[in-house]
Amino acid sequence: MTRLDTYGHRSDNAAMRDELVIEGIRLQARCGVTPDERRRPQSMLADLTMTCPARRAVQSDDISTTVDYARVVQRVMDVGAARETALIETLAAGIAQTLLADFPIERVTIWLRKTAPPLPDVSGSVGARLTYPRPDEEPATPASPAATSSAPSPFLTANAHVIPKGKVLDVAAGHGRHALFLASQGYEVVGLDRDADALYELARAARERRLPNLRTRTVDLEHRPDAADLGEREYDGIVVFFYLFRPLFPALLRALKPGGVLIYETFLIDNHLRHHHPRRKEFCLERNELLRAAGQLRVLDYQEGPQPAAPHAITARLVAQRELAA
Repeated sequence: MTRLDTYGHRSDNAAMRDELVIEGIRLQARCGVTPDERRRPQSMLADLTMTCPARRAVQSDDISTTVDYARVVQRVMDVGAARETALIETLAAGIAQTLLADFPIERVTIWLRKTAPPLPDVSGSVGARLTYPRPDEEPATPASPAATSSAPSPFLTANAHVIPKGKVLDVAAGHGRHALFLASQGYEVVGLDRDADALYELARAARERRLPNLRTRTVDLEHRPDAADLGEREYDGIVVFFYLFRPLFPALLRALKPGGVLIYETFLIDNHLRHHHPRRKEFCLERNELLRAAGQLRVLDYQEGPQPAAPHAITARLVAQRELAA
């Protein structure tokens, strides 16, 4: 609906929102499911469609009042050179979110593709087309950054390689963006959640992607006394994203095999204080709480603050390993 000001004219916010288009940005990126694909940079192409206000640029004819194409192209190339990802979707999401953070763009659609994919029966390109709005256009209280993306967390894709090959538990898996990613990497994955409908969709997605190494388990961890028993030295890796149930921490540590790795990320109290989300502060970690909860695990990486790929979310992020038996 067009907004009118008190004089009956269209307001600046409603008028002149144009699309700026850049086609065929050439970039080099280490992107591929297998280590061989990621060993050397591959040639990729990106097309961008960016929505942004245009009135000032039209009136001024001054590049400082609009988005500088050259700077956008350079940022795309920089992100491609800096990232190493398994999935094109992950790289595309990182580029889109970087552009939203760095430029006055309201929405960006990116089509990112490999021009010479390692598929003998494909003569063209393969890629992904994603659309990202500026965060304040998203739902006011999303359950997590997963609410607007099916791509795995960049924190997981950057650190999954430290998990020993074997059996991995995805706690509060939901629709399974992390479980599917880990299964595609060859892990035996158990997706655990209390939402049976979400797990049904996850199992269907696993079948469609031909991932027999992914299974699901419906459990309400918070309302069954025995549910928090995840076993003893059962898993080579455990991942937990945007879920916090403090009584579960001891069970997570017990369930790790020697050498097993815990990867955990969820909202920090700063997110509640600054963004009023989650609405109840007990669903947020206190500063350094996750570090303390890791107990005797060897901490490989720990961060607190805005996510690089989603600066509107303030989180605590942990990668920690259970020491090998002496």
